[in-house]
Amino acid sequence: MSEQRRLRLRLEISREAARLFWEQGVDATSGDQIAGAVGLSTRTIWRHFRSKESCAEPIVRQGVDWEMSMLRSWPPGLSLEEHIDVERERYRREADAVARADDVLAMKMILLADREPAIRTAWLMACDQIEREMAEIVAVRLRLPADDVQVRLHAAAASATLRIISEDIGAGLLRGADPTEYADAHRHLTRAIRTATGGAVGDALPA
Repeated sequence: MSEQRRLRLRLEISREAARLFWEQGVDATSGDQIAGAVGLSTRTIWRHFRSKESCAEPIVRQGVDWEMSMLRSWPPGLSLEEHIDVERERYRREADAVARADDVLAMKMILLADREPAIRTAWLMACDQIEREMAEIVAVRLRLPADDVQVRLHAAAASATLRIISEDIGAGLLRGADPTEYADAHRHLTRAIRTATGGAVGDALPA
C-alpha cells in the first residue's frame, strides 16, 4: 500500500470512529463497530491503529491542519496578518464539503477531549507535533536553528496559543454560537501569536 493510500485510509477510519465516539461515547464504541462503519475487517483497523482511542488522532489533527499548512507556506515578504487574509480567502473558495465536515468532526473531538481522557491524549499528541512544526516555522522567521532555546520558547508559546484558540472556537460553535462571532478569529490568533512571542514573530522579513 502506498503511503498516500495509507494516510487516506487512516483518515477514513478516523472519520467513522469520531462520529461514533461523538454519538455514543468512547467506552460504548468498539473496534468491531468502527470496522463495520468503514466496511473493513477489525484486523485491518488494528493494522493501522494501536487502539480504538488512537483512531481519533488523524481527525483531531485536521482541527489545526489548515492553520499549520498556512503557517508553513508563510512567505518571508508578508506579515502574518497579510498572509492569513490571503489564505482564508483561498480556503473559502476551495474547501469542499468533505473538508468542512472534517472541520466540524475535529471540533467535536477537541471538545470531547475535555471529558474523555483517551481523546485528550490524542489532542495533546497533535499539539506536541504542532509545537515541533512551529519551531521550524519560527526558526525561519528568526533565522536561527530550530533547536535554539529562544526558538523553542517562541514555538511553545505560539502553539499553546493555537491550542487554546482552537478549543475556545470549537466549544463555542458546538454550543450553537453564531459563527459570525468568530469572523475575526484570525485577527485574534495573529495578535495572540505576536503577544506570546514578544513581537518576535509576525512581521514580514526584510529583503
